[in-house]
Amino acid sequence: MLGGCRRALPAALGRALRGRAAGPGRRAVSTSWCPVGSAFDAKQQRQQALRGGAAGRETGLFGVPELSCPEGFQEAQDKALQESEQLVQKACSTPPGPETVRIFDQLSDSLCRVADLADFVKVAHPDFAFREAAEEACRNIGTVVEKLNTDVELCQSLRRLLADENVASSLDPETRRVAELFMFDFEISGIHLDEEKRKKAVDLNVRILDLCNEFLIGTHLPNKIDKHVLPEHIRYNFIAEGNYLQVAGLHADCPDDLVREAAYKIFLHSNAQQLSRLEELLASRNSLAQLVGYDTFAHRALQGTMAKNPETVRQFLEKLSDQLSKRTQKDFEMMTKMKMKLNPQNSTLMPWDHPYYSGVLRAERYNIDPGLYCPFFSLGACMEGLNSLFSQLLGISLYAEQTKRGEIWSEDVRKLAVVHETEGLLGYIYCDFFQRPDKPHQDCHFTVRGGRLKENGEYQLPVVVLMLSLPHSARGAPTLLSPGMMENLFHEMGHAMHSMLGRTRYQHVTGTRCPTDFAEVPSILMEYFANDYRVVNQFARHYKTGQVFYAVLDQIYHGKHPLKKSTTEILKETQEKVYGLPYVPNTAWQLRFSHLVGYGAKYYSYLMSRAVASMVWKQCFAQNPFDRAMGERYRREMLAHGGGKEPILMVQGMLQKSPSVEDFVDALVSDLDHDFETFIMDS
Repeated sequence: MLGGCRRALPAALGRALRGRAAGPGRRAVSTSWCPVGSAFDAKQQRQQALRGGAAGRETGLFGVPELSCPEGFQEAQDKALQESEQLVQKACSTPPGPETVRIFDQLSDSLCRVADLADFVKVAHPDFAFREAAEEACRNIGTVVEKLNTDVELCQSLRRLLADENVASSLDPETRRVAELFMFDFEISGIHLDEEKRKKAVDLNVRILDLCNEFLIGTHLPNKIDKHVLPEHIRYNFIAEGNYLQVAGLHADCPDDLVREAAYKIFLHSNAQQLSRLEELLASRNSLAQLVGYDTFAHRALQGTMAKNPETVRQFLEKLSDQLSKRTQKDFEMMTKMKMKLNPQNSTLMPWDHPYYSGVLRAERYNIDPGLYCPFFSLGACMEGLNSLFSQLLGISLYAEQTKRGEIWSEDVRKLAVVHETEGLLGYIYCDFFQRPDKPHQDCHFTVRGGRLKENGEYQLPVVVLMLSLPHSARGAPTLLSPGMMENLFHEMGHAMHSMLGRTRYQHVTGTRCPTDFAEVPSILMEYFANDYRVVNQFARHYKTGQVFYAVLDQIYHGKHPLKKSTTEILKETQEKVYGLPYVPNTAWQLRFSHLVGYGAKYYSYLMSRAVASMVWKQCFAQNPFDRAMGERYRREMLAHGGGKEPILMVQGMLQKSPSVEDFVDALVSDLDHDFETFIMDS
């Protein structure tokens, strides 16, 4: 019932500040806004943080009054659960009609407003007490959600609506789809089972939530090793802790082969506790899927996606792998030659070499020195570049807004107002861009509040967080972004625009609350803009062939159970077959594969979304990335619906055709063709 909750250009400022009268459904502009680029200036950040926001007024996190302290999560949770009880009673007593769907969406919204916010706070807040309180709220509301998803009386109120042909046929398409999506949530949760099995389904779901949380934490924990094990001349690359060195990542960009090798073997060393969590998570997902009537978890997870089923995904990945195998081999041969040139004593290409040497080859190919390149990409300049692009393409501007004391969780967080030239304020983006202790090193988009049309006719503005892991700048200097960091910024901003422009009537389908293999399309499309020299004068994109390997592994793990081999043996076999580089003994990369939590059986989505984004780019934006007519068509056909329309219908509307599996494969392969890169660079 609550499947919608997810746990992951400057127009003239003067004209905006003069303002317009706020008509129906439109928000007035604010005089506290300032240009977006200046908000990311290092000096201004410190001064603004010291002032404590406009007039020193106090509030709670994200402006929620209760969340001025960790204990406020209990209050917010209790309020949401009390409201949800009233809405359940109302839904069960309301005659079948559109009002039923509206009540269900209110119920979803009341729980999501706490669960989604808590989902971000539990991983990103610097205060452990806040993280702990948020995690408890997530678990409690998650448990309630699973019970509601198996509530027979609640389900009956929706079933009566859909079973009445006269009433159902009178619903507008969006309302009908939202009703069907709520029903789908009931069905995949086991509403059709007897009471004992429904209880078992709830217990399995709650256990899966706990395992996901534990596994996710484990994927980010560093490994320690006695410092004397490593040669003295490379120890400075790792954090010292007494007689131990802490290895918290792969150091993939380090030019020293020995550092990368050590980091790979230590960080990916197998961990019995984490392995046990993964095995129980995969087994529990399989048990749940079979309990509610699916052959495998993948069959359950892929219902309602563009791919529809694991068979289509397998066909897509096999065709893509076949097309890429010769290219991948050629790439590895070029990397081997480069390694031989730079390190003749040890020229065998190993898994820890691929990311580094592919970057060296790209820099050599385009005659680019990354050190010379970075100064052009200050964070402020990138934000102004995005602002300029959105203004020309969509009529949208980004403005920094002062925050109240208590509204943000770290002094370097920035709040952006997203403003349309005629529609006014569309929503807010909180930018949590910089590294800090205990903050995960990952780039992602969090929905904090979904947009929806409220009962009083006002529109509930969406609120999102973009989380990056940028290094802090040197004193007095702007923060400089590498090409990869800039691409990640554009990617996450693509998600944010989807959230801002998906102005659906129902929050259950707002913005990125849509099938996973469509949700990545807007974000990946933004990468194409980031890699077009006319937008930011950046060199051509690099395609990550390793994603095919990750997607195949994900499908096997969520396929038929019991698995024929251990997860590590499957990893070794798949890596050598699909990836082409040897498995390194005593490593267990799958235990760091955090996407198994949020993208279980759906990691292929990155590839399928990239294929769609590629087709949209080539057909609609490659000739002119600032084409306003195409920008409006993109908003109308793809962004505006959120999850309120079948994803393949949105793709058809944009491309004016229905793509096949072969079209998806061809789109990805053509991105690697020199002719296409030449076209982009020379057009």
